[in-house]
Amino acid sequence: MTDTQYDVLMDLLHTPSPSSMEMAIQKKWIHYVQEYADEIRTDHVGNAIAVLNPDAPFKVLLAGHCDEIGLVIQRIDERGFIFFDKMGVINPKAAIGMRVTVLGYQETVTGVIGVNAQHQGGAKGDFDVQDLYMDCGFQTKEEALHKVQVGDLCVFKTEPEILQDRYISARGLDNRTGAFMVAEVIRRLSEKDIPIGVYGASTVNEETNMGGAYFAAAGIEPDFAIGIDVTFATDYPNVDTRKLVEVHLEGGPVLAKGAPIHRKVNQWLEEAAAEKSIPLQYELTPAATRTDADKMRYTGKGVPVALVSLPLRYMHSPVETVSKQDMEQEVDLLVTMLAKLTGKENLDPLQDDM
Repeated sequence: MTDTQYDVLMDLLHTPSPSSMEMAIQKKWIHYVQEYADEIRTDHVGNAIAVLNPDAPFKVLLAGHCDEIGLVIQRIDERGFIFFDKMGVINPKAAIGMRVTVLGYQETVTGVIGVNAQHQGGAKGDFDVQDLYMDCGFQTKEEALHKVQVGDLCVFKTEPEILQDRYISARGLDNRTGAFMVAEVIRRLSEKDIPIGVYGASTVNEETNMGGAYFAAAGIEPDFAIGIDVTFATDYPNVDTRKLVEVHLEGGPVLAKGAPIHRKVNQWLEEAAAEKSIPLQYELTPAATRTDADKMRYTGKGVPVALVSLPLRYMHSPVETVSKQDMEQEVDLLVTMLAKLTGKENLDPLQDDM
């Protein structure tokens, strides 16, 4: 990928997209990918879908969600301090002392998540986000209500960083990298003569209810679908690898194995990886993947699914970290696999014809 493509990714990472408020990032995603797609579709839940060969009878859906975890204002006290709940799974200990951007109904406001000085006891014991608060500089509840209200969303106020020209660190790499890689697959496949229909979806709401992926798959009715997401890397201190499959940055894309995953689709991915000498890693999803793949699988008469994930350190923190090399290899893997399909593939697992 060129500097131009990474500039697009950086623009997406700078754009707040807490679950249920993905409109701004979706417009940017569409602006980038529409040059390469034969058709752009949107729906009433907020999904953005770029289509190649919309008339092809054999259809493959790629889904990468664009929403990030966030906070939601729960109440404002009489002194103007803001208390909040979480939108998605958030580690409250990672929130202490962070700056936040409040996406207020009247204007965007900067605040900080307050913490007692260590001299006064510091943060003690177990706590949840409802035990924390934001200080936006308001002096009264009335003053605060002129700019923000209950239900307004907030994200951590951080900037993406490039580490040694090797890694990208930012909030919301889960899973704006996935939405970006979906767009990149569409861009690269647009240069090839492929006989299948490819539907690249930037989906909404994965961090909260996965409804976006469900409605995308229900509307498209693909022959099979691939979730494009992130997974837990284990290559940093204090991770207990005795209880986890080892996953490393720069170890290559990660394929899921488990009951939800269609073995034939995984085999096609493995064949493409071998052809391009792309290293693969694996994770276990015995009963469910806990990603968009689960919801897509349950649409219509049942959709065969696979899950291809990007290794990610520090999941659901303000400093998630991924490898540029892994991203490039994942895009290459998906493009190679999809370009080899004829549209006559047999997905019935009880038949030997692959």
